[in-house]
Amino acid sequence: MTTQKMAICLWFDKQAEEAAQFYTSVFKNSEIGKISRYGKAGFEFHKMPEGTAMVVNFKLNGMDFNALNGGPLFKFNESISIVVSCETQEEIDYYWDSLTSNGGQESQCGWLKDKYGVSWQIVPANLSALLTGSDPEKSQRVTRAFMQMKKFDIEKLKQA
Repeated sequence: MTTQKMAICLWFDKQAEEAAQFYTSVFKNSEIGKISRYGKAGFEFHKMPEGTAMVVNFKLNGMDFNALNGGPLFKFNESISIVVSCETQEEIDYYWDSLTSNGGQESQCGWLKDKYGVSWQIVPANLSALLTGSDPEKSQRVTRAFMQMKKFDIEKLKQA
């Protein structure tokens, strides 16, 4: 794994290793890298059993992530989300179904939360072009159409 200058760090209670395995099973061209583990040192602060993953480095489609087991102090919310740009409806369906499985939650306008509470936006790659084209009325129709959707439907957006 090469190191990028920036990476996204996701703070989990105790599910970092499990989450990294799940995400790398969903996204192609992905891998788990190094895993640092808690030892006896610092137990009075971290309260994690020895051998528990502390930080799991992983890549999803070439993008660096870190999953940290930091305890229950912080929870995920929608103020941060990971955007997945999809070329086809099949790709949207795949990511949507994979990330909402086993306890994930659908939301509006292509947003969802996975079973760990991480927010994702599963969007058509051409959405920006549809929203910023030279025809402002078309852009408004596209906006009205997607505001009524949970999972994006590329064909309905094109028809708007």
